[in-house]
Amino acid sequence: MNLIKGVSVVIPTYRSPDTLEILVSRILRSVAGLCEVIIVDDGNADGTWVKIQEISSRQNEVKGIRLSRNYGQHSALLAGIRLAQYSTVVTIDDDLQNPPEEIPKLLSQLNSNVDVVYGISSHVSQKFWRRNSSKMTRIFFKTVLGFKSARQMSSFRAFRTILRDGFAGDIGPQVSIDALLTWSTTRFAQIEVGHAQREHGVSNYSFKKLFSFMLDTATSYSSRPLRAATSIGFITTVFGLMNLAWVLWHAAFASGSVPGFPFLASSISIFSGVQLIVLGVMGEYLGKMHFRIMSKPTYTVIESTETNASGQ
Repeated sequence: MNLIKGVSVVIPTYRSPDTLEILVSRILRSVAGLCEVIIVDDGNADGTWVKIQEISSRQNEVKGIRLSRNYGQHSALLAGIRLAQYSTVVTIDDDLQNPPEEIPKLLSQLNSNVDVVYGISSHVSQKFWRRNSSKMTRIFFKTVLGFKSARQMSSFRAFRTILRDGFAGDIGPQVSIDALLTWSTTRFAQIEVGHAQREHGVSNYSFKKLFSFMLDTATSYSSRPLRAATSIGFITTVFGLMNLAWVLWHAAFASGSVPGFPFLASSISIFSGVQLIVLGVMGEYLGKMHFRIMSKPTYTVIESTETNASGQ
């Protein structure tokens, strides 16, 4: 596809129909030159799709696609990114906490040495647990998965559309846009942007969803959990050999016997727990392979405001 110089703004939306009209209006006022807005309805059961159709009918720059069910934020983003026709993609949440007026800041940082720019905020207007859970997620990505730019990641990002060629094929469920971008480039940057209070609705992310997202990303885009399982196995083997040496020494040189039941129970608990953890990690990888062999789709588009849209 020959890309036109301009900006494609992708908005995944879930249970936020009240913010869309304001968000689109502010985006179109903020972005100079050619611009399109792609709104992805991530399986909403409310009036979101009707609202998207209304906006699209009035604004030629707005396109909408509707997914068959709720696939998750990153799968919805991927659906929109694959429809982008302009040379630069900007992704932004639907909650108005990232001001659209900051988009030119992101675009100004894209140059010959930078392919991806994240908008980060020093003062995030979120609940304490949500703010710190996000920090933990970034630390996890950097230390466990080795994503060097993870500490500066956010859902407010701008990148060159051509990067999507690095993940053009079938990639199955459990998508992470940030992990996919690391497949295509290592040239990341970040810039300070504002962060507003949420005025409509509530966050759809819970601690359980964040934990599930971290686990899915870890087992989908890195082999480090397997290596960690191997290391845990090695450590417990050394621990077992030390226990054996202590038992033999105690029997040969010390008076009295080794405490029986407490020692045996604690050893069994430790080794059983380690075995279950290792089996769980291996099971996660096997599950991912199973779904990809089955060709389980990343998403399915069932409706579009564009007559030439196709499903994935």
